Amino acid sequence: MNKLLIAATALMFTAGAYAAKPTSITYVKEVPLANDEIYAEFVVKCSDGQEKSITAWDNRRTWCQGTGERTDCTKKQINAAKEACK
Repeated sequence: MNKLLIAATALMFTAGAYAAKPTSITYVKEVPLANDEIYAEFVVKCSDGQEKSITAWDNRRTWCQGTGERTDCTKKQINAAKEACK
């Protein structure tokens, strides 16, 4: 009985330790801004069922969280997607 309780407790803690991971990244649209700048919007689907937005700036050289703002940015799409799913 104690072994079963210990195993169940360990399973609960290990399942909670894993962050959601991106399962797909889908292009949505390009958005022109008033200052002649353009960003591309993408939707990241996460393994926990959530959908998050990321944006690409500077001809897809900078990837940022959210829509229309340059916050929490990185140089790689996959890193931005992973961060969005956390």
